[in-house]
Amino acid sequence: MDRKNKGFIRAVSGNLVTAEFTKKVRQNEVGYILNSGERLKSEVIRIKGSMAELQVFEETRGLKVKDKVEFSGELLSVELGPGLLGQVYDGLQNPLQDMAEKYGFFIPRGVSLPAIHHFKAWDFEPQIEEGDIVSAGHFLGWVPEGIFRHQIMVPFDMMDHYRVISIVQKGSYKIQDTIAELEDRDGKRYKIGMTFNWPVRIPIKAYSERLMPIEPLITKIRIIDTLVPVAKGGSYCIPGPFGAGKTVLQQITARYAEVDIVIIAACGERAGEVVETLREFPKITDPRTGHSLQERTIIICNTSSMPVASRESSVYTAITIAEYYRQMGLNTLLLADSTSRWAQAMREISGRLEEIPGDEAYPAYLESRIANFYERAGLVRLYNGKIGSVTIGGTVSPAGGTFEEPVTQGTLKVVGAFHGLSRARANARRFPSIDPHESWSKYKGFIEPGQIETAHTILFKGKEIDQMMKVVGEEGISLEDYVDYLKAEFLDRVYLQQNAFDEVDGSTPKERQIYIFDFVVKIIRSKFVFDDKDHTLRYFQSLENAFINWNYKPWESEEFKEAEKDLRRTLDEAREHEESL
Repeated sequence: MDRKNKGFIRAVSGNLVTAEFTKKVRQNEVGYILNSGERLKSEVIRIKGSMAELQVFEETRGLKVKDKVEFSGELLSVELGPGLLGQVYDGLQNPLQDMAEKYGFFIPRGVSLPAIHHFKAWDFEPQIEEGDIVSAGHFLGWVPEGIFRHQIMVPFDMMDHYRVISIVQKGSYKIQDTIAELEDRDGKRYKIGMTFNWPVRIPIKAYSERLMPIEPLITKIRIIDTLVPVAKGGSYCIPGPFGAGKTVLQQITARYAEVDIVIIAACGERAGEVVETLREFPKITDPRTGHSLQERTIIICNTSSMPVASRESSVYTAITIAEYYRQMGLNTLLLADSTSRWAQAMREISGRLEEIPGDEAYPAYLESRIANFYERAGLVRLYNGKIGSVTIGGTVSPAGGTFEEPVTQGTLKVVGAFHGLSRARANARRFPSIDPHESWSKYKGFIEPGQIETAHTILFKGKEIDQMMKVVGEEGISLEDYVDYLKAEFLDRVYLQQNAFDEVDGSTPKERQIYIFDFVVKIIRSKFVFDDKDHTLRYFQSLENAFINWNYKPWESEEFKEAEKDLRRTLDEAREHEESL
């Protein structure tokens, strides 16, 4: 007797299918639409009486009224376990490399493959003994995965306390093998393997307490670490017009940020940008290990040419995997590019559901969905005292480059830092093109607040003088104002701008940032006396050249020390000239 919960299609509208059912169906349950031997995966997004409306993660071409629908009784979930690192998945956690090897470049509709290789053996080492009491998230043992100890944990849905009946000895096991047997207080026993599933829309909360993000996340990008810092376990957004450098900035952050695991969610991006990421990451040398950066990276790939419903699943799949590695006491960084395309997918589905539209036809719950996503970032203390974190950085691609549109405004209400990219800075080749005047951060960095205030003051003053010069010309301002303008330009060119193609200047460690920024601030605070504006310009140009040359020298090397001596000689020339006057 077939006990499966089945229904049939009553209507099809794009990626939205309305199906009638007879047994119970719940919100966000996974359903499969059966069509000519194909099983199209979908998710229940609204229930009205005996009708369920499902968003389909595949193309719906060829579906007909009265086609059968099979409800699984399970929520949309991902498989968690060893073997995730280095993988490239689609939004439903299908391994794209394995899919390409099996089906070729054109993947058929309705096919899926296991997310983790079930026949690979892992060297397991137990950390508990028989008789120990454990609960959700407790470590049972570990297996080596790259440079990390991948902790095998009690599944997160086992919230009761369990006694360990048996645990395997140290040795080699496959992920489907039973490694432990647990017993609850009623005597019911559970066999535990190395993997388990978890619903993507439910945050993982198997920890003792949530902490306030305080410690700065070192990105080695000077303008971020100094002026608009990010905290471990915090959240930030990067809004900016097309072509302003959002994707490149994220790739640099992924390469140099002091985190353990990097997860990239390419949500609705153009296929060209995604292909560039897939090609470049295996070639990039990880400065931490000397191996490929891909070895500690997971890419969730969902291009703009894929069905819009799968954009939403890619975002939730990425954050769930990030939370999983956080539970091991690791620091994870999730880079979502771009959340605007995710919002556009919500707008399309909302329109098909005939919901009352909000601003610019986005659904009224847009801000709530954005907030729920960014709130899954955080710093937590695990049951064993270890600290783990998830830091979320999302790009926003506002139409026309305006930051007043709903997605940007909804994001700014919940994130802790705003890295706004400027079209003018990008056109002037001032990279990273983060606008120091518009951007802000609620987090505290490692630079002294007084020095940051000095930098903000001179940048603001320099911008005002620049606007004045555009009206009255260079001749219409005083020599004192001209000096302040050149100081602001000096700070921008020698410190805020970085050459990502240079191995040294592309990443600046914390100690070097503190040292050279202190040097820059002393120059900004210095009083200079010059004969005229030409002399002032020539002096600051020579100072900039000396400083930029210093930026290219390895930290604390002999070359670095020699370049610093040349820089100090240039400063001494100004003081000698001042004394002569």
